Amino acid sequence: MFIETKKRSLLKAISWRVFASLTTTLIVFVFFGRLDLAIAAGVTETVIKIGIYFVHERIWEKIKFGKKRVDPFVLWFTGLPLSGKSTIADKVYEKLVKYDHLLLQRLDSKDIREMIPEVGFSKEERIRHLKRVAFLVKTLQSNSISVIASFVSPYIDIREYVRNNTKNFIEIYVKANIEECKKRDYKGVYKKAEKGEIKNLTGIHEKYEEPESPEIILDTTKYSPDELADMVYDYVIKKLIK
Repeated sequence: MFIETKKRSLLKAISWRVFASLTTTLIVFVFFGRLDLAIAAGVTETVIKIGIYFVHERIWEKIKFGKKRVDPFVLWFTGLPLSGKSTIADKVYEKLVKYDHLLLQRLDSKDIREMIPEVGFSKEERIRHLKRVAFLVKTLQSNSISVIASFVSPYIDIREYVRNNTKNFIEIYVKANIEECKKRDYKGVYKKAEKGEIKNLTGIHEKYEEPESPEIILDTTKYSPDELADMVYDYVIKKLIK
């Protein structure tokens, strides 16, 4: 969340008055034909109105009418591996990051695991890992930073834990069946899992527990990633920002 500083207000006042006063000076000179009178009128108006503008800006800064606080939120993308979570989340981030007054942080499972490579994929390890992620999200939100996160997060209980320990939790289910995910498997993880080269892969060795009542369901078999990103973006603008 950005606020207007006194220095910024003053600089705006000066820049505005320079342009406005040059116009006043020109008008006075055209009507009276006296350069000295025109310059005197322009300088006097500049000094007086800079002060008026500065005071006016600071008064309105204190008035709450017409302001809406944007509370930090978390968009939590969940779904099977290769369902399209990261792709869609990246596109949503690109759209929302353009809002200057909105502080955003992008968190992806791959990036977090690269930072903590020793974390395994058993159920117990996943739960501990996601609890750490929940704490990270909570810390970011305490600094007015909203989060766009994409994690398989296969268990209902752990997603509810994240919901209960963060603010404005929006669960987004990126829906794609296992066969569709295998078609998109450019990494070959499903083939490796079926060969036994990868263990504890959700969808093969571990069950994915579908969300019971997510705020948003994205059907990746019916819409493109861009269309799905637009759906999430529209939801955020209507429900969380405006």
